[in-house]
Amino acid sequence: MTYYTMTGIAGALIVAAGFASAQQSIVIGHTLSADSHYGIGADAFIAKLEELSGGEWTGEQAPAGQLGGERDMIEGLQIGSLDVVITSTGPLGNFVPEVYALDLPFLFRDYDHARAVLDGEVGEELLGKINENQLVGLAWSENGFRHVTNSQRPVNTPEDLNGLKLRTMENRVHMEAFSQMGAAPTPMAFPELFTALQQGVVDGQENPVTVITASKFWEVQDHVSLTGHVYSPAAVLASPIVLDALTEEQQGWFYEAAAAAAEATRAEVNRLEDAGVALLRENGMEVVTDIDKAPFAELAQPAYAVYTDQYGTELVERIQAVQ
Repeated sequence: MTYYTMTGIAGALIVAAGFASAQQSIVIGHTLSADSHYGIGADAFIAKLEELSGGEWTGEQAPAGQLGGERDMIEGLQIGSLDVVITSTGPLGNFVPEVYALDLPFLFRDYDHARAVLDGEVGEELLGKINENQLVGLAWSENGFRHVTNSQRPVNTPEDLNGLKLRTMENRVHMEAFSQMGAAPTPMAFPELFTALQQGVVDGQENPVTVITASKFWEVQDHVSLTGHVYSPAAVLASPIVLDALTEEQQGWFYEAAAAAAEATRAEVNRLEDAGVALLRENGMEVVTDIDKAPFAELAQPAYAVYTDQYGTELVERIQAVQ
């Protein structure tokens, strides 16, 4: 058991015991580096929590998968061994299937559309669904639009994906979409990815510019294509076991801290959308920017059935209708 897991358990036990110590401490787990957009969000969460509590609460982040992959950490929240987690929505769909709607390929038009959906009625409803599954959805955060990198060749058309072994998240929608587009999707926990790319276990992966830069994938990948095939939200989640032991005021601090984390993360996504491509090129990656997305979108369309066959088309249509 890691130090950070022990810290999370200890924090939960202290809370449950009625705040025996003068200062409470939380741990925020995530899979990216401490200086990534997730790390910036975690720092913003901690700073806001300290501010609102007058120093009664403090915290630290456990970055780079120190507490395990995203699925592992979500499970930790459910049993109360972890406090707060920032995670992509990919594995979250395994716990809250309605969230799969957000992962449909080519669903969101742009950042304004995606943020309007998540900050509006649809986003609130989905946070409510998260809360029905032994989790607490504090806020929607962000990764950005996902793009393909690989070590073999530039990807300009769907034909260029044929046969490429691409790591995907443990997400049925993503896996079906890439199968339809001709790639060989290989689900894998994020902490295992860099080594798998380094050793040639997989040829490539798909992630937003924020993750590609934070992970320095240029060390193991030669090509990146700005396919923008999926918008990738992130969620700031908390353990219901931890939050249920708090006063109403203290619970409010956590929600406000999560909102601050989301705001800081989105600001970093905006910055990297402007500066990240240049950074990738500076580090030797060949970047394909001018891509006709229509053929990719047409091939990926059958992936919608993974969601709509079970849950219908209403939510998807509501998302598409948001202006």
